[in-house]
Amino acid sequence: MNYDDLRAGARKTRWYREQDCSLDDFAAVLQAYAEDENLRFATEIRQHIPVYDCRELSGALTDASRRLDLQTEWADVLNYGAGVLVLANAFADTTPIDEATKVFEAIIHDEREAGAVAGDHFAKAGANDRIWNAQEKLCLRAPEVFARYYANAWLVAAAEAWLGPYFQVTSQVNVVRPGGAAQQAHRDYHLGFQTAAQAERYPAHVHAMSPFLTLQGAVAHSDMPVASGPTKLLPFSQRYAEGYLAWRREDFRAYFESHYVQLPLAKGDALFFNPALFHAAGSNQTASIQRMANLLQISSAYGRAMESLNRRKMCEALYPVLQRNVAMQRFSEAEVDAVIASCAQGYAFPTNLDRDPPVGGLAPESQQQLFRRALRDAWTPDTFISEIRRQEARREA
Repeated sequence: MNYDDLRAGARKTRWYREQDCSLDDFAAVLQAYAEDENLRFATEIRQHIPVYDCRELSGALTDASRRLDLQTEWADVLNYGAGVLVLANAFADTTPIDEATKVFEAIIHDEREAGAVAGDHFAKAGANDRIWNAQEKLCLRAPEVFARYYANAWLVAAAEAWLGPYFQVTSQVNVVRPGGAAQQAHRDYHLGFQTAAQAERYPAHVHAMSPFLTLQGAVAHSDMPVASGPTKLLPFSQRYAEGYLAWRREDFRAYFESHYVQLPLAKGDALFFNPALFHAAGSNQTASIQRMANLLQISSAYGRAMESLNRRKMCEALYPVLQRNVAMQRFSEAEVDAVIASCAQGYAFPTNLDRDPPVGGLAPESQQQLFRRALRDAWTPDTFISEIRRQEARREA
């Protein structure tokens, strides 16, 4: 198709609607193709998921040509193939895993003693143990352990395969105790953390773009037999274009529950997946296994604005002006929204999830939402300034 065809309207921007999602179409894209399992570097394919034994790939990362071929294969798997891969023995020496586990357990103990109950995105708050911002906490509490843990070329190679260079690593530790319940099936950050109504406001090309901004991963800090509830995965489900709306529907969740697969993992294995893959942490049905994983959320370098603005100060200056104009009916609701959108932060992330947790939803309140709530409830400027500064303090590292 040439540019003239595009100008003539042969291609038009689409907008997805939750009600238009088709379970039949979803099931159709889950069918494996021959090329999905025609992989050069994979040690084995288990339930459609390629497993790469890092011991057998020794030297693959130091040869530039072979490294590129391997990363190309990984990117193809994440994009077009199963959407998930396992790096077995990513930590050939699990000593750094054990060292980090001790630090994480100490952090969990300290946070429990302080009375903290971490909210969760897709499971009941407090059902298990979660460390928000484990990346920074590990680094500040035990920098030598942090250095040994992240001196791992396999983690970097996987991140670069999907995101390219200059990525940013964050992590959250999740511990599912014996009897711990499973999560609901979902997709992940970014659009996965929007409500259905919010996700419908984004055009189709943004739905396609969202998975390329993040790589999801998990490092196993304990052996994870299937009974302990390793992540439930639905291979190829990232192929379904409308999936950021579909995962919330009960018929799609029911389909997930009857078709997901689980792979046992050993301590030191790493799992990476496309954030658009339908997945959910499983239930721990064992009597003794404390299933711990370090959940890696690795972000593209490009999700950043060119300039840094003090939007809190901008909001403080604007609020009384906008409040007066609203009181005098000079602006319509749409015009008020347009002004707020040009000033305040519309996105709730990044934030400090210890102080600003996603309790009662997938994300905390954004600066724009706070601004609109203040106008709706007729806060005084002093009250607004006090509340927006509290919000900013909660969001700070």
